[in-house]
Amino acid sequence: MIKYLNEFAIKETGVVKKVEAEGKIKRRLFDMGVTPGAEISLKKVAPLGDPIEVTIRGYELSLRKDEANKILMEVVK
Repeated sequence: MIKYLNEFAIKETGVVKKVEAEGKIKRRLFDMGVTPGAEISLKKVAPLGDPIEVTIRGYELSLRKDEANKILMEVVK
């Protein structure tokens, strides 16, 4: 199943298929390890829904919802 990272439920895990961001945001995501093939697990969502906390490559990362909306994922069963 393919969906965006911001649509994930807590504890759901997936593999990055594509980063659809452009320019500085894409560069920032790539620098933080959000690259195709990386496995991401959603850990927490802030009370108002923004930001979200994920685990990627063994560390915790906070992303804004608009950044997560640009990360296309394939859900891992």
